[in-house]
Amino acid sequence: MKVILKADIKGVGKKDQVIEASDGYARNFLFPKNLAQEANKENMSKLKAKQDSVKFQKDQEREEAQKLEEKLSKIVLKIKVKAGENGKIFGGVSSKEVAQDLEEQYQIKVDKKKIELKETIKTLGRHTIEIKLFEGIIGELKVDVICE
Repeated sequence: MKVILKADIKGVGKKDQVIEASDGYARNFLFPKNLAQEANKENMSKLKAKQDSVKFQKDQEREEAQKLEEKLSKIVLKIKVKAGENGKIFGGVSSKEVAQDLEEQYQIKVDKKKIELKETIKTLGRHTIEIKLFEGIIGELKVDVICE
């Protein structure tokens, strides 16, 4: 019997996957626990519509990420910090500060978790930071760390 899974089931399949299950397994376990539904014509058309919707949404997000990547490549973000005489920063510039300054100066909202900083920036000057925008799309942002 063909069924559409409603949840991930270890060893069986992932959510929204169409699998072949034995009649007893489907009727006695999957259906009563609401883990699957029968893969009839109506349910298959609903699944296809849902998959098309998800694909459309991912395409939109990818397009937006590409536009943002292009915009980020043209930006030089200036971050003012307190520093010592030898150009060493007190503290450091973290991904949180980069995200806040990017939003304040350019109204571009980026999640701080997507900003790839191997370690906090501890020196003055220009640094290049990678930002994961979408699957396979990584934007580069130039950051000028200057003394107040």
